[in-house]
Amino acid sequence: MSENQNPIESICNTFSKISTSIQSNLSKFIQTPPNKPTNPHLSVSISAPNTPTDSSLPHTKAGPVTREELGRATWTFIHTLGAQYPEKPTRQQKKDVKELMAILSRMYPCQECADHFKEVLRSNPVNAGSQAEFSQWLCRVHNVVNRSLGKPIFPCERVDARWGKLDCEHRLCDLQGSMTLFGSRNN
Repeated sequence: MSENQNPIESICNTFSKISTSIQSNLSKFIQTPPNKPTNPHLSVSISAPNTPTDSSLPHTKAGPVTREELGRATWTFIHTLGAQYPEKPTRQQKKDVKELMAILSRMYPCQECADHFKEVLRSNPVNAGSQAEFSQWLCRVHNVVNRSLGKPIFPCERVDARWGKLDCEHRLCDLQGSMTLFGSRNN
């Protein structure tokens, strides 16, 4: 991050770039199953930015996403972030990921969920000293939320198998290769 860039501005820029990815993942959760007829008045076409609309693209239901759909998309995003988090993060990366969790607890679109996440963070401060620590912390925190919802607990020893690094050519997805998002100093 440049000396003149505000940390919040940096986070907002990062959120903007990630938003497209979240929307793409979210569309996978709400697709109409194949062979199921759609009502053209109740569905919208999903397409990537700058992609021409194609009638063969999947359709989704009209209206806002459900709390469950939003939750699944959010956990997909933050577990993927955890998998991509550097093994030796800089001070700025540690600060940014802690601030991201704090922002989620304040700005999450579901107020009840945001308030619960604030409580979870108070009892479980972010542990982001390395990729392994952050991924395990995320798994434990996700299990706290799952318990409160009566959902199954995920075995955290399998977190890397479930949420491993993205399959990107030449490690282009590694956060270490994207220092402009997190600052150029390795402190």
